[in-house]
Amino acid sequence: MANSYRLEQLTVRHVGGGHGAAALAGIDLVVEQGEQVAIIGPSGAGKTTLLATLSCSRKPDSGVLQVLGEDPWALAESARHRLRARQCLAPQTPPLPPRQRVVTAVLAARLPQWSLWQALSSLIKPSDPQAAFDALQRFGLGDKLYARVDRLSGGERQRCGLARLLLSNAETFLVDEPLSALDPTLSQLTLSTLQQEARARNATLVCSLHQVDIARAHFPRIVGLRAGRIVFDLPREQVTDAQIAALYQNEAVQAAVPAPHETPARLAVGACL
Repeated sequence: MANSYRLEQLTVRHVGGGHGAAALAGIDLVVEQGEQVAIIGPSGAGKTTLLATLSCSRKPDSGVLQVLGEDPWALAESARHRLRARQCLAPQTPPLPPRQRVVTAVLAARLPQWSLWQALSSLIKPSDPQAAFDALQRFGLGDKLYARVDRLSGGERQRCGLARLLLSNAETFLVDEPLSALDPTLSQLTLSTLQQEARARNATLVCSLHQVDIARAHFPRIVGLRAGRIVFDLPREQVTDAQIAALYQNEAVQAAVPAPHETPARLAVGACL
């Protein structure tokens, strides 16, 4: 089976950190095409940095990174752009233009596939509102198709960002804390939709989560990250309560406080935002 990602002794330092502390240190990780992997760990563990690195939005300081069989940082910029377009990075807080209509924001997932003329035309008259509606409906947001983004709640913005994923041609889904602003019912719907879509197209799903119980219930493989290092990488049935307790030592498991020193990903053109 082909690898979606292969990391060997990968180190990424904090932005502006020089030779200081590493956000990720000595990471060894292989994710095969079609796998569904949950990344868990306390705030500041490096989960967001890991997803940004996999999406080619952050350049490693050292080590090996292969994405869909390529070394992204050995490619020319145009080739790296095409590689990014084969992935979809969905950040916890999607950078959606506040005055834009939801339909336009969702259809932006198709920008890597469109010519400049198609992109400009869709801004004036959405090119495929039915496709946007269908994607939103799967996340329970069909009634928001023509709403303005700045009229959405935090949870609605999250799901609007995830709806883009359904309209992309991505081979890998990198999803950062998709349930942080959702109630249990919407969390179940959202996670189910993501996993069903990944299975339907044999796409790889790497999802960071604070909700440990959900990760253990729904993902076949769980990676525990703490202080930029992998503490365990196991099938879910082998993850013990003692390992979880050690991973979250001195932090409540369900806490979702943003890391004070973990810099949000600067998202590159071609990613599904």
